[in-house]
Amino acid sequence: MDDTQLLRYSRHILLDEVGVEGQEALLTSHALVIGAGGLGSPVALYLGSAGVGRITVVDHDTVDATNLQRQIAHNLARMGRPKAESVREAIAAINPDVVVVPVLRRADDALLDTLVAEADVVLDCTDNFTTRHAINRACVKHRKPLVSGAAIRMDGQLSVFDARSADSPCYACVFPENAGVEEALCATMGVFAPLVGIVGTMQAAEALKLLTGLGSRMTGQLLMLDGRDLAFNSVRLPRDPHCAACGQAH
Repeated sequence: MDDTQLLRYSRHILLDEVGVEGQEALLTSHALVIGAGGLGSPVALYLGSAGVGRITVVDHDTVDATNLQRQIAHNLARMGRPKAESVREAIAAINPDVVVVPVLRRADDALLDTLVAEADVVLDCTDNFTTRHAINRACVKHRKPLVSGAAIRMDGQLSVFDARSADSPCYACVFPENAGVEEALCATMGVFAPLVGIVGTMQAAEALKLLTGLGSRMTGQLLMLDGRDLAFNSVRLPRDPHCAACGQAH
């Protein structure tokens, strides 16, 4: 690190849990953020401000007026622009040293197979089960840690799935593809604006801990947040040995 970086990241360097080695690890790390909306906004901004050297942001959507209630990486000046490019501009305004690669495509199996293989950590900031399962399959295949967040109405969830560990479940162990779970979208159900900020910030925190070598104590757990009472509950998630996604991998 040069003198400018030592000053910029001094508050991280002062932490015993991070220090110079941890910050240098962040500077050479690559995070893949899938979704540049309510969760992806705080995730990307905190990863960028913390000095993650390369951030790939995947989102095929554009900024519209309904996003601005909660998607803090976007603004009125970037209405109609691709969200991934908007996030790149927002990060550049905070930390221009970070390389942000916007990918203006829907995250399908083929794209994820390529991008997940190149990343050190993957953050699922999407809002539909089809994409979540595609992300999970790619993370299991390439043995990449996955930080998964969700928020709808007044409820949030956070989990870390680490395919590098034989004991860790994957997303499909908890939410099987054939479970028939009803899709809930904020476009029809609503979402409390600060809730996505809380969950997204926690996702960023878990990713930074993974990248610095500190590790995540959330691996194999489901943290549930009730935004009405700001109450947290955590449950241990068992690995399903017959899981269609990770059973063979283990």
